[in-house]
Amino acid sequence: MERVPVLKIGDILLVSIQVDMEDQTALQLQEDLAERIVETGCHGVIIDITALDIVDSFIGRMLSTIASISKVLDAETVVVGMRPAVAITLVELGLSLNGIRTALNVERGIELIAAARVEDDDLDLEPTDAEPASP
Repeated sequence: MERVPVLKIGDILLVSIQVDMEDQTALQLQEDLAERIVETGCHGVIIDITALDIVDSFIGRMLSTIASISKVLDAETVVVGMRPAVAITLVELGLSLNGIRTALNVERGIELIAAARVEDDDLDLEPTDAEPASP
């Protein structure tokens, strides 16, 4: 069984899918990625699907599941490198890829994750203006 490499770049994990995703490979990737998020404390996951010519419903579900797992572990997921034919297929299959943001390339994916972290940090730092109600 082939394994999909998971590389760490700063506080982002980069997954470049270069192999055919069979059931066991996808399950192993989900497990490997969850472990790496916890080990590294990364806040972003970029999944590069540039090498994929075809994305079927199985791959779509796998991407959604990875995004859900990552979100629970406090990491944003961005899928990059989607070809137009792949986007059309996903829409035709009715797959919405919930919880997944997309970008044209890895650089834009990194920018999206960085912007999301800044927004989250700003929300955490905002003071509350609420005062207790008067009796």
